[in-house]
Amino acid sequence: MPASAQTVQELQRQIDELKAQIKALTDAQKGIAASAAPASPVPSAPRIASAETPAPMAAVPAAAPASQRVASIARPPSNRAPWYERMRLRGYTQLRYNAVLDEHEPLSATGSRLRSVHDTSINDDGGFLLRRVRLVLQGDITDRLQLYFQHDFGAAVNNQSSTERRENFGQLRDVYVDWFLDPERRLRLRFGQSKVPFGWENLQSSSNRLPLDRSDAINSGVPGERDVGVNAYYTPDAVQAIWDRLTRNKQKLFGNYGAFGVALYNGQGTNRTERNGNLMKVAMATWPFALDGLGPLFRGQVLEVGGSAMFNRFRPEIRSGGVSPIDYREDRVAFHAILYPQPFGIQTEWTTGWAPQYDSDLRAIRTSRAGGGYVQLMADAGRTPAGRMIPYARWQRYRGGWKANVDAPRLETDEWEVGTEIQLIEALELTIAYARMERREADARRTGRATGDLIRTQLQFTY
Repeated sequence: MPASAQTVQELQRQIDELKAQIKALTDAQKGIAASAAPASPVPSAPRIASAETPAPMAAVPAAAPASQRVASIARPPSNRAPWYERMRLRGYTQLRYNAVLDEHEPLSATGSRLRSVHDTSINDDGGFLLRRVRLVLQGDITDRLQLYFQHDFGAAVNNQSSTERRENFGQLRDVYVDWFLDPERRLRLRFGQSKVPFGWENLQSSSNRLPLDRSDAINSGVPGERDVGVNAYYTPDAVQAIWDRLTRNKQKLFGNYGAFGVALYNGQGTNRTERNGNLMKVAMATWPFALDGLGPLFRGQVLEVGGSAMFNRFRPEIRSGGVSPIDYREDRVAFHAILYPQPFGIQTEWTTGWAPQYDSDLRAIRTSRAGGGYVQLMADAGRTPAGRMIPYARWQRYRGGWKANVDAPRLETDEWEVGTEIQLIEALELTIAYARMERREADARRTGRATGDLIRTQLQFTY
């Protein structure tokens, strides 16, 4: 029989009964229903007007005890966020321009020209340079496995038919996974191409460093800073707490590479084929000390000290073609100390050891002494009308080979740099510096040193 029309009062009664059923179901789900007395039967669901004969709704059973309710609810397979929320895409770009104020020309055609191993725009023609164009994909694959993938689109290659450079080619910088061996992520193993833990400044990101370039002495051990291998890093909770505190104060740290690290690498350098059966061995240790207990003058100050060592056998490229068949000894040690600028700070690193180097008298490569370092003063001037300002002054010195170039030429570097970083807005930084350079060109065919004064600028934007 077709259902007859219902009055407003009857519809209101049905709505009230439905509300009561929903409340009973909600109470049963949350475990709130009382268990002292048997629950009264819930009225059957009323018929709803329809063109068809409706079937009555089954009665809702009484609420089960709390223990049974919990057991009957299936747990989700994982509470981890989907992959597109766990992965992050970021990067930064650096645009440079150098102006040579005064240059003392070499006296002969074989004399050194004013050049830097870190910045190819320091030359006779100058111009703008995209020093770095980095793109990073980073995130958690699982709770214990983390991916880091970085590409640089500011690399250069030579034309296949000549030696003319071609700029802004893509080059792999990092690709590795971190496997965390404990839930707190204090101990990790790293597999892939990553930074070599030798030297504090080498590990610090170029987007976070105050001076425009790394120092010759520290970087000569690992030009390009990377190699393919396996690492182990450990960070105690006490160290991580101090680093977290420095991060909150917007200090420029070196990145979390562990308070202790050991590693094995091929030893030939960034994006280069392994040439011998020897692996490069590297170890590093660093420890920050909170100086609050030394009195009001040191309240908030942190001093970090540490050292690193590497043992390797290296085969440099040779001008006659290919790679040297001889393994050259490359054993180095380095130490570092950083008093973070709060508001004044000092940073220094020094290294010594043995490395391949071209001997102009013998006209051959041999293992020779290599050493040098830098001292850097800096201050956090805080907010200014132009933005947050961090002035610095650095002096560096190096005597030794540069293994990344053909024939591992000898460098002789003495350089002063005074500048300031201005954080115009959070994602835009401008660095302006004056440099007094005395350098031997990284070319075994050239001798002597070139001297020059430069105004150096860099605009960095992050995204």
